[in-house]
Amino acid sequence: MSGLKPAPLSSLLETIHLDALPPAWSVQDWHIFSRQKSLWDYQQAALQQALKLLWLYYQQAVDYRPGEPDEANARRKQALLERYGEAATEKLDFDLHKLRRDIRHLLQHYFPAEHQRVAFRHVINRMGFWMATGSGKTLVLVKLLEILWRLMQRGEVPPNDVLVLSCRDDLLQQIRAHVDEFNASHPELTLRLFDLREYPDRKREIPEPADDSGMTVFVYRSDNLGEEHKEKIVDFRNYDNGGRWFVLLDEAHKGDREDSKRQHIYSILARNGFLFNFSATFTDPRDILTTAFDFNLARFIEAGYGKHIAVMGSEFEPFRRTGKKSPETVESVTTQLEKKKMVLSALVLLAAIQQARERIQAAVSETVYHPPLMLVLVNSVNVEQADLKQFFEVLVEVARGEISPALWQEVRFRLVEELRSGVQWMFERPQQDPPLAALADMDYHAMLERVFHARRPGSIEALIRPSNRQEIALKLKTASRPFALIRIGDISEWLQNELAGYEISEVMNGEAFFDQLNTGRSDIRLLMGSRSFYEGWDSNRPNVITFINIGVGADARKFLLQAIGRGVRIEPVPGHRRRKAFLPPEVLPAALNSVSAESRWLESLFLFATNRATLLQVLRHLGEEKRRLSRSASQPAISRSPETPVATPSKEARRFPIREDELRLLRQYVHDLADDRLLMALFQLTPLQIQRLHTCLQRPSDCFTHENAPVYGKVSVLMHALKFYFQLNHSGHRS
Repeated sequence: MSGLKPAPLSSLLETIHLDALPPAWSVQDWHIFSRQKSLWDYQQAALQQALKLLWLYYQQAVDYRPGEPDEANARRKQALLERYGEAATEKLDFDLHKLRRDIRHLLQHYFPAEHQRVAFRHVINRMGFWMATGSGKTLVLVKLLEILWRLMQRGEVPPNDVLVLSCRDDLLQQIRAHVDEFNASHPELTLRLFDLREYPDRKREIPEPADDSGMTVFVYRSDNLGEEHKEKIVDFRNYDNGGRWFVLLDEAHKGDREDSKRQHIYSILARNGFLFNFSATFTDPRDILTTAFDFNLARFIEAGYGKHIAVMGSEFEPFRRTGKKSPETVESVTTQLEKKKMVLSALVLLAAIQQARERIQAAVSETVYHPPLMLVLVNSVNVEQADLKQFFEVLVEVARGEISPALWQEVRFRLVEELRSGVQWMFERPQQDPPLAALADMDYHAMLERVFHARRPGSIEALIRPSNRQEIALKLKTASRPFALIRIGDISEWLQNELAGYEISEVMNGEAFFDQLNTGRSDIRLLMGSRSFYEGWDSNRPNVITFINIGVGADARKFLLQAIGRGVRIEPVPGHRRRKAFLPPEVLPAALNSVSAESRWLESLFLFATNRATLLQVLRHLGEEKRRLSRSASQPAISRSPETPVATPSKEARRFPIREDELRLLRQYVHDLADDRLLMALFQLTPLQIQRLHTCLQRPSDCFTHENAPVYGKVSVLMHALKFYFQLNHSGHRS
């Protein structure tokens, strides 16, 4: 482990024991998402941090009361600011002098300004989830909606409207798909998703966001919120609702926090509610400070959930040097040769990993590990001398066998030496490096078979589906299966220009090649494209990523991290997504120990960059941010009041908190019903829970406490809280 300290908020929340929260704040099924999916321990930990902060804000700071004035939220914000202590410095305030005029006026309209500054405390009602790409942030977001619904039902948090924002249509579609899956497995709860533009109509039909059957959730594109109204752009002021929103952002924090008006709009909508920010790439100091759960790429890998990351020493620099086509010169010939060396190095490495998988399968079974894949991510596709065209030209030469014995020997020797001494392992390195003997002995035909599915060199032909204008599959005429897939926005120009003269065949049956990548039926070894793989696509398969003219500047941090996140997932055996060393022995086939050396190839992700220094800087920056924040948030800076629970709850804490007047109301209500079947029908209580309810009413001093009791307000809310209290404190007991 790196030994990096967590961000200030997450450090504060770690001092709060979940078991010490009142019964009304209990959650029974942290791990259940759907019939098909269970949440991993780190996803459950993210939700638990969220619950603790909501409790800290809505009960410990100022206990929530229905109908309370907005001033209560101001007091909560001040109390939370005091918890941060010295970590929340004036540097986090918004200096209005430094902001654009339109943003300055926007902030002054919604937040009080003092000495031309808007204090950080006005937007402190937020929490961040800094989670690695591919770690399942969307599942956590949907599960958090369920928790908010339960807390609203119990009267522990205000019944604010709920808004989910994401930056792309495909990500919103992914959220909808996860909600559909969740709903299908939770008959007692339906998350009802509506477009934000339907807000006025839906509020007339269903005024309250949460009811006994479910919760209304509005969704929209984050970049379509503004201060004007067009076809898709909406004026956020029409949906302001007094700032009483629970706003959940899914990678919606585009733009620098100071200069992006949309970032301030999100805070304005949540000014009397709460903001939840999910991302793999926090850069703003306010987001980092308010990170409730920190599981970024570095921690994801350190905890064994991701592959080891190796940054190769050689660079794809020749692709960067190439300009417009010119008459062949010694320099251009040299550049073309250097390109071929780089492409060949990546292909040989991929072949070595595939060879390792074949040995593992022969020794164990076909179900272990994944078929390796190489991602070729380029900056340009359809311009003159586009990066993708350059790579394709070199790939054609390699497939045809236009490689001299001397070149093959040089590439193989240089690659072996680089893996021995020129690789930079990030965050942590394997206990032992992958074995290099098989790679050193590999010949061209072995590479051809493992990457191109061919025994002989051959010309490339293209496969297309008339109904799909985004992808082109490539195969050799000497092979029966495709080996590569080009996935771009529109293939028309490629078919007309770059593939002119190549044989093109139409494939009429079956699903799209891209959709098959993770099914086990895919023969694709190379996936080539631009920025279409950064978000919304997860796979265990990538073991090699080549960045061609992506990440050559310091502003590429977000894109690089998201792309790397596409490749770090690991699943050695079905259903267990951690590296082999982190899995319990009982789930591992015994024969897997005999090929442990080969598994190191499959548990590593090798990165080739155009600018290696920039890539290393981006990855190292994850650790530097943590160290910087740890210094700014030294131990004295994290303040907590004496009443914060930090120990196992006492007997008093295990008793159900209820005010005397509401206990009398409960006793009278149960007496008036006079039929336990009504309790079963109205509140879904089991016979054992009904028995415990009667026992508690007969022996109130054993079950109830009047200390720090909230106001439930309604019998339905009180009964829901009691039901969860019984589940939490009486499991397996007899009255």
